[in-house]
Amino acid sequence: MRDTKTALKNTMKRADRDLVALGIAAGAILMFLGTGGSVLPQIARSWMGIGTGPDTLLVNALLLNVALIIFGWRRYRELLEEIEERKSAEERARVLAETDPLTGCLNRRSIAPATDEMIAREGASDRHVAFVMIDLDNFKQVNDVHGHSAGDKVLREIAERITALLPRDGLCARLGGDEFACVIPRGDNNNEQIERFAARLIERVAAPIHLGEVGVEVTISVGLAIDDAGSFGTEPPDAKGLMHKADIAMYHAKKQGKNRHFWFEPQMEDELRFRHRLEHALRQGIVEREFVPFYEQQIDLKSGEILGFEMLARWKSEEFGHLGPSTFIPVAEEMGLIAPLSEMLIEQALEDAKTWDPKLTLAVNISALQLHDPWFSQRILKLLVKHNFPPERLDIEITESCLQENVALVRSMIASLRNQGVKISLDDFGTGYSSLAQLRNLPFDQLKIDRSFIGELREDGSGRKIVDAIIQLGDGLEMPVTAEGVEDDSILGALSGFKSIKGQGYHYGQPEDAATVRTRLEALGRLAEHSADGDGAPVVSDDEPDTDDRMQAGNA
Repeated sequence: MRDTKTALKNTMKRADRDLVALGIAAGAILMFLGTGGSVLPQIARSWMGIGTGPDTLLVNALLLNVALIIFGWRRYRELLEEIEERKSAEERARVLAETDPLTGCLNRRSIAPATDEMIAREGASDRHVAFVMIDLDNFKQVNDVHGHSAGDKVLREIAERITALLPRDGLCARLGGDEFACVIPRGDNNNEQIERFAARLIERVAAPIHLGEVGVEVTISVGLAIDDAGSFGTEPPDAKGLMHKADIAMYHAKKQGKNRHFWFEPQMEDELRFRHRLEHALRQGIVEREFVPFYEQQIDLKSGEILGFEMLARWKSEEFGHLGPSTFIPVAEEMGLIAPLSEMLIEQALEDAKTWDPKLTLAVNISALQLHDPWFSQRILKLLVKHNFPPERLDIEITESCLQENVALVRSMIASLRNQGVKISLDDFGTGYSSLAQLRNLPFDQLKIDRSFIGELREDGSGRKIVDAIIQLGDGLEMPVTAEGVEDDSILGALSGFKSIKGQGYHYGQPEDAATVRTRLEALGRLAEHSADGDGAPVVSDDEPDTDDRMQAGNA
């Protein structure tokens, strides 16, 4: 773009110089007419032998005028060519300024005025315009796995697919990165036309894109908005407002599961404002240490004895009150704040658990994001050393869905932690995609049956058979089994028919804060000062990195 502007300036300077040369040539023509009218008749009479020859000075002046005329004509022709070059440069500059160089679509700068023009044109006929915001789901993985050149090919292919579905007077733009937009006139003022377009768009984009022998499938989230006055209040509809509302609807579609479309509704904007408030409060809450660990009992179902606790995060927010992890953990992960939040909670939990009976274990949930850090196991071990907490008392719980992302890295982390004595549990078993081969090759210490299966024990049917099959699988693999979601006597009674397993759930009480747990354990004589057993000291390799804010330790 900068080179085009420089060439354009240079062309304009040359054109100015040529205009001066053309002026000189015009003056030479006038002088030629004046001088030639005197000299040429004298030359003719001299050739005819009638008179003397012309004045030599006048002849030289005439020849000079002829030379200037020839020079001026040449420069005039060159000037015409340079004017054409300037027009071409201006057109190239305009195209570069208004289009995306990768896909050839309009860009963020040009889509707004083009949309305003369409709104004005369609509004004159009392028709509306729909704005379609399109975002590719998890496109970063395409670049990470296949490379940026493959990612560019995917973007070009998707742009072609979108453009092929547009009506004749529709617009398509790439707003940047993996975000596209379409503007469509709603000719019949019927939203069904736009919804059909969105449905075809989702279906068409989802078709595999072949990168050599590999097929890449991409899903999209689509937000729809229309320029009706009802959603704009007293403000006249314009491209900026329409884009904003479609973007909110697209964000809502992504939150609802991706690969779907939603129309903008006013409450979505309220939800977005709440989200912004929540993000601000979350940042402030980490600084103010408003997040605290709560603990849920893990019980031996045969004896009723407390075997340990699972740590659960709670937020005592000054603005929002008490919030559970399902509200703020996903937001913290998206904001990149899960690392400092998790480290703060785990460190507090380790300090709390040091006051318990040394036979009691502490379980901590780990999310898929945490397993992206290759140093995660070393960070956990460094925390154990820092707080002098025995590694055999810590139980790291990995959800089954984590196994699909990077089995080799997960295996390495599990091995590193288990080598130092930390126990590893496979959480939410039955809801993911783990195979028998993975269970055999990955050194888990126990399985946790997902609460959805345990809840079905209230009724006779397949639920009991599935639970029984999982327990038998655990026996065969020599892995103890824990049942999540023991909510009432009916579930407890159903589980009593199985072999010895652990259980946890609200039947044994709600999750409690550290002070309440301490009071409970003190009444049972299960505090550290009441026990004859001493705390052990973990052994950690010397190559672990320093603990920093990148440490990933989830608390769901």
